[in-house]
Amino acid sequence: MNVTENVREGIKSIKANKLRTVLTAGIISIGIMSLVGILTAIDGIQNSINSSFSNLGANTFDIEDLDNRGMVDGKRAKVYPPVKYHELLTFKNKYEGEGVVSIYTVITGSAEIKRGSRVTNPNQLVRGGDENYLVVDGYDVELGRPFSSEESVNGSYVALVGSDIINDLFDKNEDPINQKITVLGAKFRIIGKLKEEGGASGNSNIDRTVIIPMETARIIAADRNYGFEAAVAVTDPTKMEKAMGEATELMRAIRGDRPGEENSFDISMSQSLADRLGTITGYLRIGGFAIGFITLIGASIGLMNIMLVSVTERTREIGVRKALGATPAKIRQQFLIEAVVICQMGGIGGIVFGIIIGNLVSGLIGGTGLIIPWGWILFGVIVGMIVGLASGVIPAIKAAKLDPIEALRFE
Repeated sequence: MNVTENVREGIKSIKANKLRTVLTAGIISIGIMSLVGILTAIDGIQNSINSSFSNLGANTFDIEDLDNRGMVDGKRAKVYPPVKYHELLTFKNKYEGEGVVSIYTVITGSAEIKRGSRVTNPNQLVRGGDENYLVVDGYDVELGRPFSSEESVNGSYVALVGSDIINDLFDKNEDPINQKITVLGAKFRIIGKLKEEGGASGNSNIDRTVIIPMETARIIAADRNYGFEAAVAVTDPTKMEKAMGEATELMRAIRGDRPGEENSFDISMSQSLADRLGTITGYLRIGGFAIGFITLIGASIGLMNIMLVSVTERTREIGVRKALGATPAKIRQQFLIEAVVICQMGGIGGIVFGIIIGNLVSGLIGGTGLIIPWGWILFGVIVGMIVGLASGVIPAIKAAKLDPIEALRFE
């Protein structure tokens, strides 16, 4: 009896016991389904996080002052002059790499915003930004409009205002657009209300922020000591390193950094929050894998138990095969083939249902798009084969050791 005949006999035996085969494959299917389903859902959530933070400025890098590093190797590190506004403006005008450039600054985080007799708490942020600032940082205008490039360049006294400030200075049904407010002693006309973000923005909460054009900020806060930064938003994350390289080369030329010297400015990616959430989903993936693996162990024990029962039920059949010349190796091979085939049947069903359930869970939580985890599919097929071999080896060995004479007498 060769391998082909053993495969044929194994499939014939599976067909002869349809109910047992379906129940056994169902056990394996549940195990594979839990593994693939959980990991598919986590992949969907991860993709949703990446997409969300791409819209919130995660795929950006910043150009700013190099921190004063104090002592390095017992020597005082070189202190570089701060990055100046005109340098960043030159960078913005000359940059031809991937992405959109925005120049911005934080003037103060302790401003009072006034409108007539109404005054906010003295903890409001005032920022200066150009026409690209909202696009780069991922903020939306809920009411009104953002300021134009002309308003930014000409130093117009217009402002975009956060929802908390609007609520403090205006009545519930009052339209704030085109109304005047006082910011740092200057009158500004509100042209837009920023979409509410809630508390997720931490210390830089956009809901208590006033954004004014960059040139206007330089005029009204000329006596204040504040720095300027540039941010570049890259649409395609795969081009991030290339864009950073081009930006570094251009900025070094603008700053006059000599070949071989370190950068006189800091350039870094703005992915800390997205990275932390990515780490969390990594832990979830490990936990999901552990849960699915434990379920698979339970499924393999159930399969082994059913295969052992099958050996007992087919003792007389085994005796007949041995009497006709089947060797112990061929008997073991047949039972292993049956176990692997059943596991693969269950595995295919588990993979299909796992993808469906995983995508449904991902969609309910907030994931978008169909996720087909080819890596996990291949993993599920391999695991199904391993489980089949592992759970079939003991019953196969038991069947191979049966004495043919005693087996023929079995009732």
